Amino acid sequence: MQHIIFSFLLMTIFTQISLAQSSFIQNKVIAHRGAWKTQSFPQNSIASLQEAIRLRCQGSEFDVWMTADEVLVVNHDHDFQGMSIETSTYEELLAQSLPNGEKIPTLKAYLSEGMQQKSTKLILEFKPSRISIARSERLGELAVKTVQELGAQDWVDYITFSYEGGVKAIATDPKAKVAYLNGDKSPQELKEAGFYGFDYHISLLRRMPQWITEAKALGLTTNSWTINLEDDMLWLLDQGVDFITTDEPEKLLSLIQSKK
Repeated sequence: MQHIIFSFLLMTIFTQISLAQSSFIQNKVIAHRGAWKTQSFPQNSIASLQEAIRLRCQGSEFDVWMTADEVLVVNHDHDFQGMSIETSTYEELLAQSLPNGEKIPTLKAYLSEGMQQKSTKLILEFKPSRISIARSERLGELAVKTVQELGAQDWVDYITFSYEGGVKAIATDPKAKVAYLNGDKSPQELKEAGFYGFDYHISLLRRMPQWITEAKALGLTTNSWTINLEDDMLWLLDQGVDFITTDEPEKLLSLIQSKK
């Protein structure tokens, strides 16, 4: 009898894990820094994340820096309200607030909020250090370890401009889905280094659309940033890219719906 109960519990756990993995939306729309523009939410805030989830975007992108005392925080620029993140402690950053009153989110707090749902992926961009490559590598390592600590692997995909940081993240967890942003590596080079895909600027892909085809053939994912013009959205959709990162998620969602 105990064996039957144990087997039932195992089946229940595996079913829940499977549902968590399969319930994420697939509509190509990645909200850049969250869905902030229409409602005037601060970029990279918990509020902009919640709005991207409400809109049912496939993913919500956010940016991560490491403070002087190695706390990972969410903010786009290298400074927060005039304070350099990399040379400030987390406690020092708490002296300032976002325009909506939020304090600068820690990565742990941001992920914990995102894990309250199972529809929108969390697209974690860890930023290249302005101080050293070693700090970029450390940030890539700590970002992955934080995700592992929270059990957030099913929710999180990674992107980065730091090739070295990306390689470090992959070494920390070979299953981590890391896409490269800088545009200076071919699909073949990314495949050989263990990257999951690329997320390249639209201007580069307009010049080299063959990279989209090559990436697909290699089993890499394809994304482009930051796509706010309808003409660019339509071109990328016609190219069959996997994701499109935009400040205008509502526009892209409507466009995709109209094409069905």
